[in-house]
Amino acid sequence: MKSRIFVFCILFTAVSLYVSAEASIAPVYEASDVFPLVIASPDNRLRVELNSNQTSDIIYSFSANAKLIISDSKLGLNGIERAVPIGCSHRSNNTVWKPLWGKRARVPDSYNEVKIELTTYSLIIRAYNDGIAFRYEIPQGKPEKDLTEFNFTGNYTAWYYNGERANIGPEKLMDCSGKRFPVMTVKVDKDNYVAIHEADLSWGEPLVLQSRKQETRFDIASKPSNSWKVVMYGDKPGSLVDSHILELLNPPPAKSTDFNWVKPGVSVWDWRIAGAQVDGFRYDMSLASWKKMVDFASKNNIRYLSLDADWYGPEFGQQSDPLKGGKVAEVHEIIKYAKTKGVGIWLYLNDVGGRKFPIAQTLKQYGDWGAAGIKYGFMSGSAEEKNERTRMITELCAKNRLLCNFHDGPVHPYGQMRTFPNALTREYCQAQLDAGTPLQPKTFVTSVFVNMLAGPLDMNNGLADLLQTGRTHGAAYPTNTTLAGEAARTLITFSGVTVIPDLPENYQKHPELLQFISSQKMPWLESKTLDGEIGEFIVMARQANDKTWLIGAATNEKGRDLDIPIDFLKKGKFKAIIIQDGDNSDYRKPVESYKVMEKEVGRNDTLHVRLAPGGGACILITK
Repeated sequence: MKSRIFVFCILFTAVSLYVSAEASIAPVYEASDVFPLVIASPDNRLRVELNSNQTSDIIYSFSANAKLIISDSKLGLNGIERAVPIGCSHRSNNTVWKPLWGKRARVPDSYNEVKIELTTYSLIIRAYNDGIAFRYEIPQGKPEKDLTEFNFTGNYTAWYYNGERANIGPEKLMDCSGKRFPVMTVKVDKDNYVAIHEADLSWGEPLVLQSRKQETRFDIASKPSNSWKVVMYGDKPGSLVDSHILELLNPPPAKSTDFNWVKPGVSVWDWRIAGAQVDGFRYDMSLASWKKMVDFASKNNIRYLSLDADWYGPEFGQQSDPLKGGKVAEVHEIIKYAKTKGVGIWLYLNDVGGRKFPIAQTLKQYGDWGAAGIKYGFMSGSAEEKNERTRMITELCAKNRLLCNFHDGPVHPYGQMRTFPNALTREYCQAQLDAGTPLQPKTFVTSVFVNMLAGPLDMNNGLADLLQTGRTHGAAYPTNTTLAGEAARTLITFSGVTVIPDLPENYQKHPELLQFISSQKMPWLESKTLDGEIGEFIVMARQANDKTWLIGAATNEKGRDLDIPIDFLKKGKFKAIIIQDGDNSDYRKPVESYKVMEKEVGRNDTLHVRLAPGGGACILITK
């Protein structure tokens, strides 16, 4: 049936084009002339079937491995003239994307696509091996409502993004009432998982979902945009984490744009250590402190230092000039000094300064100064305005060779790192040390299967002092983790810049943990989610660009023993350094205890680790 439909669509389009050229009038066909229509993934495991109902609405169903997951759901737009099908065409793609940085060095880009031409807009449907996507080609601002629905075939369990708070969920679909924000991750059964999000949101309002009371159907509550609406699919939750479908749905960079200067890496951070005293030295936001941090970074393969708020005056001050105020002279000095050490400097910019002073001029100056990037905070405006402003700032940063990191309720990531590789991360989560409430262990091992599906996250993991003594910035609340768990989280959390929050001296007290963090040499050659369950635990492996393998494991409030196969290694013998929680480690008490073991391993071995409640384990494997 699939072959017959595709051939029909190609002939159908040829006729349409011929008539249009001869008479300048496209023929109009009944919906029954186009539907039913089936689009299958390249591996034929995923299938989208399109049809029309009695009122000529376009209806789709989605199945995976012959299991129907979404059924009888509308596609289309309301608010413009009634759209009537006039033709369709099919194309396939089978190429490889080689990102400048990301979860892996080579990404297959394979899909089948159908484009249905209607009288007032076009509908494009793609089927990848790890999901499906829909897009409407429409003029900006014309339609009133996006009619796309997601009608699940059962009362499945879901989790949702929830700002700088713990995720919503687990929640049964029929118990949901009201609006929900993506990513929406759904457990269908033990062998089927899906997630609802969007990709390539170049204009319009970010996606908002609306549930129907006591139903398993979700509508779109946000205004229409030109984004792809995406149903990600995996046979286990880790398959969703490893997916690249969102990036692949974004266009590549303009050919005239050079992004070879973009370098992902680890960053130290001046904000959370302010006020701490070590050996008679008091850390604050000063040139002396910044130099100590740069020296530490340079010695430990740490690429960046992030300068946070107040360096150009109070961040919310109306008179704080981001080009002339505060400690601008010292910032010039630290940028120059850091360059001699091979370290880049990120600069914080608040939305007050970003709006009160010309943003284009500010970013050009930061680029001219030699800054590495900006961290943009507290953006104001409606969701649609924030999306447009975020994209504008990202483009200006690219023009001025600046990396960017958006914080404080940012627009959700949507795969934009393919078009703009300088978009390294966003605080689209409850961060470890930059939110109003403590991060619970179960929140971390939920966020990595929900928020992190959208793209790179800035979570500020990696404490080396669980007591957080002497700090003046941030709430004094429990850290709810262990030292081994904290180090593991730096690897598990996918980000183009991994911001670690502690003092150099605290990392130096724990050389094995520092070695694990320093070995995270990006860009990654490969990433694999080895095991995990939403809200329970996760095991992540990543291969650094020097071919070293690193594994991080983290758990919720429950301690657990894990057996980790390492069959992804090549043949031969390797050295494994295994760092795991100590016998008395527990997230409920700040006991800085962990155990270190070295052993020779091969690809047929399985590594056993014990995770304390709220804890984790780190494994470093070298040739």
